[in-house]
Amino acid sequence: MSITYVSTRDKNNTATASQAVLQGLAKDGGLYVPTAVPALDVPLSDLSQMDYRQIAYEVMKLFLTDYTEEELKGCIAAAYDDKFDTPEIAELKEADGAYYLELFHGRTIAFKDMALSILPHLMITAARKNAIKDDIVILTATSGDTGKAALAGFADVAGTKIIVFYPKDGVSDIQKRQMVTQKGDNTFVVGIDGNFDQAQTGVKQMFNDAALNEAMSRAGYRFSSANSINIGRLVPQIVYYVASYARLLKDGKITDGQAINITVPTGNFGNILAAYYAKEMGLPVHKLICASNENKVLFDFFSSGTYDKNRDFILTSSPSMDILISSNLERLIYRICGNDDKKNAELMGALSAGGKYEISDSMKQGLSDFYGGFATEEETSAEIARLFDQTGYIIDTHTAVASAVYGKYRKDTGDDTPTVIASTASPYKFTRSVMRAIGKDDANKSDLELTDDLCAVSGVAIPPAIDEIKNAPVRHTTTCAVDEMQDTVKNFLGI
Repeated sequence: MSITYVSTRDKNNTATASQAVLQGLAKDGGLYVPTAVPALDVPLSDLSQMDYRQIAYEVMKLFLTDYTEEELKGCIAAAYDDKFDTPEIAELKEADGAYYLELFHGRTIAFKDMALSILPHLMITAARKNAIKDDIVILTATSGDTGKAALAGFADVAGTKIIVFYPKDGVSDIQKRQMVTQKGDNTFVVGIDGNFDQAQTGVKQMFNDAALNEAMSRAGYRFSSANSINIGRLVPQIVYYVASYARLLKDGKITDGQAINITVPTGNFGNILAAYYAKEMGLPVHKLICASNENKVLFDFFSSGTYDKNRDFILTSSPSMDILISSNLERLIYRICGNDDKKNAELMGALSAGGKYEISDSMKQGLSDFYGGFATEEETSAEIARLFDQTGYIIDTHTAVASAVYGKYRKDTGDDTPTVIASTASPYKFTRSVMRAIGKDDANKSDLELTDDLCAVSGVAIPPAIDEIKNAPVRHTTTCAVDEMQDTVKNFLGI
């Protein structure tokens, strides 16, 4: 079955899968969604006998229907290779009665690698399929992890340039160093005097700026996105939830058809939306547990039905979740309002104009798959210490938010359904916060110096990604104000 994509704000704006991957954001500001979520067409028992690459093909072929089998398998083979430090690509570790899905075994030790390793290949293939001769300019805002993963994926890819904006005071020291030391003549990294939401808003405005896009076209460029608003990011994320179920089934931890819960630490809502799509495809999922940090805009939404970004922005120890505008939530809103593009556009207009919107009672019923929870900074730190003290398993701050919220969920509901917790970053990415949590911080050492201490305490080997940046020269020093973002892009591109 061929899948067509439509904009969440105008159903008349349609695209094939490859066109949606190329465009990233729809011209009307909406996000591309499939007209129908396809059902898994391979039995779970068969999937349990496949490796990650094979499962990736069986899932992605259903969404990316204008890619040939040869094209798609080629993209998958190029993405999921020895750049991951485990042949399983995503490992599943059992600790304290839950299954931690380690999504950080890629080049940049964060879950974004799972999708951003394949997106460049999907995009270049899409450009060829659609006879695009312009160079593709990847324009991305990051709260810490997407930026480095996108930079690593697109560095020195012919026919592309990549520009990453990040909040210069809103990422961890190691996240920042990973970005500013990035190699590649086609890469450009910019720290802004603002937060992630301002960076993301500035990027969206450039996508929708007709004059800028016209100037880009005259210069032989076209924008695309590596953020999770791109359907080429979202589809590969569905794969690892299906793969985690298949692994549990293979290992005899669950029976065929038995439901699981999935807990996801989320800010921009893309990672948990992928789990929702997996359920819609037929994966047996009981509850999707949405875990927020102290920027609990999603928790408040699930509790009240009102989305309100008008609140203080809090810098936390889980910076990739420090987000008040959860862009991917729009895809869920579109679905629970009955795929009503006009209603969705109205709600998004209210968010843009006044910073809030409220869904109807009937739409609230569409949220029944979800449980929203949040963890404070104290609870996050305590969860790292608790799990390490009791099991010896060490987790990062984002995973700790999810683990703490899952603990609250079990206490609230008594539900003992087998649960997968998305472990979204290596503890080495947030070394100081992790070491502080377990009482081993040393204020006289830098975050990078603390990695040796974390290795000694945890017994977990230091990832190559950390060793690579210890002595790497800083290549990117540009900073700008929020209102200077467009001029900064023009200067880099020479337009």
